[in-house]
Amino acid sequence: MSQDNIYQLNQIYFYLTEGCNLRCRHCWISPRHQTEGRIYPSLDFDLFRSIIRQGRPMGLSGVKLTGGEPLLHPRVSDILDFIRSEDIGLTMETNGLLLTKEIASRIAGCNNPSISVSLDGADAVTHEWIRGVEGCFDPAIDSIRNMVDAGIRPQVIMTIMQRNRDQIEDMVRLAESLGVGSVKFNIVQPTARGEEMHWTGDALSIEELVRLGQWIENGLSTQTDLYLYYDHPPAFRSLGRIFGEKGNGCSTCGILGIIGVLADGSYALCGIGQTVPELIFGHAADVTLKEVWDGSTVLKEIRDGLPMRFEGVCGECIMLSRCLGSCLAQNYYSAKNFWAPYWYCDAAKEKGLFPETRIRPS
Repeated sequence: MSQDNIYQLNQIYFYLTEGCNLRCRHCWISPRHQTEGRIYPSLDFDLFRSIIRQGRPMGLSGVKLTGGEPLLHPRVSDILDFIRSEDIGLTMETNGLLLTKEIASRIAGCNNPSISVSLDGADAVTHEWIRGVEGCFDPAIDSIRNMVDAGIRPQVIMTIMQRNRDQIEDMVRLAESLGVGSVKFNIVQPTARGEEMHWTGDALSIEELVRLGQWIENGLSTQTDLYLYYDHPPAFRSLGRIFGEKGNGCSTCGILGIIGVLADGSYALCGIGQTVPELIFGHAADVTLKEVWDGSTVLKEIRDGLPMRFEGVCGECIMLSRCLGSCLAQNYYSAKNFWAPYWYCDAAKEKGLFPETRIRPS
């Protein structure tokens, strides 16, 4: 296989805005709180178009829009229309507060849209405590209904923590009633605001996380027609959940085929560049996408190191070639080392909870 095929650019993650209209307690990026009276920068639309056009001959087939909150971008309608005109895939992560019927219709016109709405509680009190702004529950529910009415079955994302752990099944039933396609249960990452939640005990312990994953995948998932995805590393998933009828393989971030663009126009590994500046690769106004993709020393280190440079339990895991260390950005944030073991697996190993069947024989 040629180098061009190995490192083809598949997707660009656009972090469209520096601001967010919520103040989520667990956010791994920690954007600034945007209000009507305080507006933060967003990605220049002409730069957005230029980057996509540069990416097309490099193999670009899709974009992910995130933030901050992507729907805060003042030209989000133009962005969606341009994505549709380029006939590339659309993925979006949103809190839903601004997802009107008009926006839902524009999204539905894009190529195979995959939309996720964050919903962290099955009731307003829980969701709004986690999201940090009163009155944000009902608009999120309305946004899901708007998408379903437009012919899209969105995904609901619930980040699990002490505050909402008893609402997991309630969330599944709510999702069923709304007509969504799937529910993804995220884990609070020890990054930015999430790091503080781990310090204070508001995040779940590794024992609780492992136990919940087993219950969701092997118990709760059998009680619904919705696809339930629990975002723990593949080493903790049964082969049936990976390769079976309701499996989805080993879902990873696709690190070898993506690049991030921050709201200021900087190229970065991903949104982690907002808090770890050494993972920024230059500005799109000064350097071409191809120059960054082919010449970044960080990307070269990652390509040369995957998967064999991993240390600790990750280096011993038989799932490594599929998992690719789960999240290199998180590893770097925590240890300043891409090849450090992923925190979840490392903690599980320390507590004797890492599956012995997934350890490579000596």
